[in-house]
Amino acid sequence: MNIVKKRYIDPPIFVDVGNIVASYTLAQTGMVGGTITPSGGSNATLGGTVGLSNSPTITYTPLTGNAYIKGLITPLAPEELFTAMQNGLPADSILLETFTSINGLRNQSVSLNGIRPADPDFHRVRALMRDIQLSGAVRLYVKENASKETTEILTLRTKDIPAEIQADIAELRRLLHLNPAVTEFRLTSAPLPSSDTEVAVQTRSIIELIKDMAAQVEVPPEDQAQHKAFPGFETGHDVPGITPIIRVRSSKQKPNDPFVTVRYRNNWFWIDDDDLVSKMSFAHLLQLFTMIDTGPRQNLPVVTIPAH
Repeated sequence: MNIVKKRYIDPPIFVDVGNIVASYTLAQTGMVGGTITPSGGSNATLGGTVGLSNSPTITYTPLTGNAYIKGLITPLAPEELFTAMQNGLPADSILLETFTSINGLRNQSVSLNGIRPADPDFHRVRALMRDIQLSGAVRLYVKENASKETTEILTLRTKDIPAEIQADIAELRRLLHLNPAVTEFRLTSAPLPSSDTEVAVQTRSIIELIKDMAAQVEVPPEDQAQHKAFPGFETGHDVPGITPIIRVRSSKQKPNDPFVTVRYRNNWFWIDDDDLVSKMSFAHLLQLFTMIDTGPRQNLPVVTIPAH
């Protein structure tokens, strides 16, 4: 819903689960009866029932204040994204979804004027990073100096790797202007590196990622013509030079067997169940939500459950 709302520049609303409480009720009844007649005949009946019911109570709280700023507006930490890639998330997808730039190479971006294509070398860096990731030749670790200050270090292994991966690493160094004789590079959050031994990245926030996904929501042509939504993908049309992150389709009719669907502004919006790329991007968004650290919870709502 929030992805679709952002396409129409409607304010999104996020909630957190405050409490989940399950209340169980066990009910038991029993019955014994009988009949005695003067003629000497008799009969008896015996019966009983047992019932168990569950009434869960879920309390939602709006995400506001510091939690909203820290969790949704603050850019994602570069070291967390590289750690996620090291733990198996595909590097090419993560770079496309969450990076604004890497060593000056800009990703595609969204504004009220539409979608701006990425630098061509950015997509090449994504492909190279994925190949190097699959080879196991890149990793991230924390290094401590003499002053006990920690620094995230990105390493590119050069020994015991296939010749084609060595060629990929050499091309990656050239595109990112990295020192060809160095294997350890300092990871920093900045638009440009200060030396050829740094990998400088700028990342998106969750809100920015949702806005980029929103530009790829297909809206009805009449909504686009009436300027109800900012320029982006229209129903049934691609945008030249743009690599889609997600494809959200729309129609007046409810779709059959979608992966996820929502009704908004008298239209149905959905992701096809056979669109594996969009499903993966949607899953990545949910995983990024779980990575958000909004700190300790305070003033949680109180839920009172009556006891019988």
